[in-house]
Amino acid sequence: MSLHLYDTAARALREFHPQHEGRASIYVCGATVQGVPHVGHVRSSVNFDVLRRWLLHQGLDVSLVRNVTDIDDKILTKAAEAGRPWWEWAATHERAFTAAFEALGCLPPSVEPRATGHVTEMIELISRLIDAGHAYPCDNGSGDVYFDVGSWPTYGSLSGQKPDEVEQGEQASRGKHDPRDFTLWKAAKPGEPSWPTPWGRGRPGWHLECSAMATRYLGPSFDIHGGGLDLVFPHHENERAQSNAAGDGFANFWLHNAWVTMAGAKMSKSLGNTLTIPAVLERVRAVELRYYLVAPHYRSTVEYSEAALAEAASAYRRIETFVQRVAERVGPVPASGADIGAFAAAMDDDLGTPAALAAVHEQVRAGNTALADGDHAGARTAATAVREMTGVLGLDPLDPHWAGADAAGGTTARSALGALVEDLLAQRTAARTNRDFARADAIRDQLTAAGVGIEDTPDGPVWTLKDDEQ
Repeated sequence: MSLHLYDTAARALREFHPQHEGRASIYVCGATVQGVPHVGHVRSSVNFDVLRRWLLHQGLDVSLVRNVTDIDDKILTKAAEAGRPWWEWAATHERAFTAAFEALGCLPPSVEPRATGHVTEMIELISRLIDAGHAYPCDNGSGDVYFDVGSWPTYGSLSGQKPDEVEQGEQASRGKHDPRDFTLWKAAKPGEPSWPTPWGRGRPGWHLECSAMATRYLGPSFDIHGGGLDLVFPHHENERAQSNAAGDGFANFWLHNAWVTMAGAKMSKSLGNTLTIPAVLERVRAVELRYYLVAPHYRSTVEYSEAALAEAASAYRRIETFVQRVAERVGPVPASGADIGAFAAAMDDDLGTPAALAAVHEQVRAGNTALADGDHAGARTAATAVREMTGVLGLDPLDPHWAGADAAGGTTARSALGALVEDLLAQRTAARTNRDFARADAIRDQLTAAGVGIEDTPDGPVWTLKDDEQ
């Protein structure tokens, strides 16, 4: 395998070799289900879905674990503000995230564990850390348990933080031996959910949750840990430290996708600059939003704008229209079996989706030329390559997942438009047969004014929407 991935820990591209032949294991930090998902939330899942699809395309059996953080300070605060039970608030928004992932064509994870379902594993991990001298219960007997940052000499190596300058972002506590230490277990507070432990009732710290769930399903050592760039510190730094300190090899690669920004700031609820998935899907189809998120390199920041979103939607429609034209004029288009060498080289270079999509559009141009020349075999070959490449990206226009999309340019709308256009084209053909060229030209002008392009081919007239033309 020639796939190279950028490992945050190594700060370099490394050749990827799965730890177990024929199998790859991935853990992706999923949603903290405190509210409705926005574009910034789903980018990570879409990017790692592309990685998973590429590994599957190369013949690997891929296990992907994507967790749900369903107990957290933010969830408790939001639920209290809304006057709703914390568990009901979390479940409601978990369903919203699931709907968003499904709408955008993300393959379902192999397993999607909830933090609240794995407290036993968390307690066991804390016990191992205490026994190894890397964690301690609070001296005042409150029930808090902390990781001893000073006991782990490589702390900070993932994020590049200097241990002496670390700030965990946690509230001050008299029970900590060192301000740099981070919470493994939080003592119970009145009115909050809690679980019994040897150190008293309480609830888990965020970092502990992911370490416990990752090792529960993927074992003490696995291939790839992924998430957004904002998680490198403190979340992933702390995950790595506590897991390694407990004796687990943990992740072999650390991959991080960049942010979606608006006006240069990370899209986040706390900044009030979010665009929810339901709101964006009122503007474009889900497949077009997925194209928008896949097109940039996963390590590149996406600066959101309506113009960029519209441009991405138009680019996708050019791909879609070509594949549909070939299917309509030439017949069934296979979904695999083509030469996709340029695409594969781009994907093997740290999932280089910009170059990969350039290869897709090159095939679209070649295929359109073949159609215009009446070369049906060449058109089918190009369309097959496009289907195979876009299938890896989760963008195959003929994938049943995208069938029936009822939005501007969607399948249902296109069918209705197509019926009207085809009727006018039939009238135009009849007029030309009857040598009524004035009537034929008038119909063509009517369609052109409506944004419909007409191409007369040996197989008859073919129409496209102007946005779909090259």
